Amino acid sequence: MLWKARIEITLKKEVLDPQGAAVENALKALHYNNVKQVRIGKYMELYLEAEEREAGAKQVEEMCRRLLANPVIEDFSYTLTEAER
Repeated sequence: MLWKARIEITLKKEVLDPQGAAVENALKALHYNNVKQVRIGKYMELYLEAEEREAGAKQVEEMCRRLLANPVIEDFSYTLTEAER
């Protein structure tokens, strides 16, 4: 079965986000003064084959922990849905 994983990786709340601060300042310079905080993250999609959803989810979790996210400074979340062929 083919599965689609949608993965979001964000900095942990206690980690400073200089890129987010730069975007926030740029938005304020464009007179979007109601913006109070910007945090920058990563979004990725990947497709994988697995017999069952649980096996695919286990692999996605492992990929995130081992390579895609830095567990020291980043959190991750994902959804796994059946992909259309």
